[in-house]
Amino acid sequence: MRKAVFIFAAIALASAAAFAQKAPNFAGTWTLDKERSELNDRTRIETMKMTVAQTAESLEVATETKRSAPEGSGQGPAGGRGGMGGGGRFGGGDGKFTYSLTERETTTEQATPRGPVPVTLSAKLEGGTLKLSQKRTFSGQMGEVTATSSEEWSLSADGKTLTVKRSLAGPMGTNTSTLVFTKQ
Repeated sequence: MRKAVFIFAAIALASAAAFAQKAPNFAGTWTLDKERSELNDRTRIETMKMTVAQTAESLEVATETKRSAPEGSGQGPAGGRGGMGGGGRFGGGDGKFTYSLTERETTTEQATPRGPVPVTLSAKLEGGTLKLSQKRTFSGQMGEVTATSSEEWSLSADGKTLTVKRSLAGPMGTNTSTLVFTKQ
């Protein structure tokens, strides 16, 4: 009987330890390492900084991106703000977004040159991977347009490298990138 109680207690402790594992902490200031990243041609990213604040209930992500001007435009470097095809934060330009980590969708608005656009945000932590998604629906020249994006975030073992696998789908097609950030 004692042996059974001991085994039960050991299993209970192991289970409690597994549940008590902390979620990865993505908080910090992150700088894009272009050399280690796989960027698609449409992003035109020169530099990118991402600031992340994290609590048990939420993840706040703010980005600042400097982009080169489109080829043949005759313009100098472009700022981070841009339309859906601009390749910024989820293709929608820079800004600040707050995700709920309690696995519920939230809706916010993002300022664009055509006015505010509603953005539906969701986040889910699966093991050591954080999955973020955004969905925007807005009126375009050809009617209502929907653009979606998803990201999978993972940290290196030492917590100093963040890898973001990004997929964007919208009126200009689908594209993917892998962004590698280093912690400042």
